[in-house]
Amino acid sequence: MSGEYDVNLRYGVDTSGDLSDKVAVVTGGLGGIAMASNEMLLEKGARLALLYPGFEREKAQQEAERFDADRVLFVECDVTDPASVEQAFAQVERHYGQIDILINCAGYVMLQPVLETDIAEWRKQLDVNLTGPFLCSQAAARLMVKAGRGGKIINIASQAASIAIDNHVAYTSAKAGLLGMTKVMAKELAAWNINVNTLSPTVVLTPMGEKAWRGEKGETMKQLIPLGRFAYTDEIAAAVLFFAGNGSDMITGADLMIDGGFTIW
Repeated sequence: MSGEYDVNLRYGVDTSGDLSDKVAVVTGGLGGIAMASNEMLLEKGARLALLYPGFEREKAQQEAERFDADRVLFVECDVTDPASVEQAFAQVERHYGQIDILINCAGYVMLQPVLETDIAEWRKQLDVNLTGPFLCSQAAARLMVKAGRGGKIINIASQAASIAIDNHVAYTSAKAGLLGMTKVMAKELAAWNINVNTLSPTVVLTPMGEKAWRGEKGETMKQLIPLGRFAYTDEIAAAVLFFAGNGSDMITGADLMIDGGFTIW
């Protein structure tokens, strides 16, 4: 038996990025990064299920008018509640018959110094930023394993998972946990051709991000970023698109830093 490989063989990367046979679930589906990702996924032919919390019900109704109902399903879901997550993913599977991609965009942050962080705030940030992605990834992975077609799980982490930033103790702890969770899931789910990866952005100019980092505070932060600016939502969405396509099939358990060099200091 020859141990040689044919170096002329190719895997078959689809450089067009076509996702017309894929269904993507996006948690926090109405947020800034999510909406930019939604647009790119739709451009590549994917069908979407956008999960949103109850307090965004009115916004979801308004956004639904902008999309083709045959390609975008809106599902109310509390990502921190196991029963709500199970019901949401069952609804998506009934509607589309499959789930191929999960993008965990749902997130929450409240910045407080270590000595002033109360336990309720700590628990809320861990619930939304770590437990939520766990529950949704678990639900999606179970359906992917059952279907036997592989899949992609993309977790939105943060530069704060890898470097200390003042007043981020709860958020950093949750996002650092997300990196660890992703690695374990990547290793265990590889047998079913399910890729699990994280993206770690710097400050992103979502409506919430712009408000939080405007003025002198933002200018000071940008001085710490070698590229000298914050990220835009379509830059994060482009990375989502890469991880959603088959060009990333050999990448799993990885964290892609999209931070303008902030963490290389």
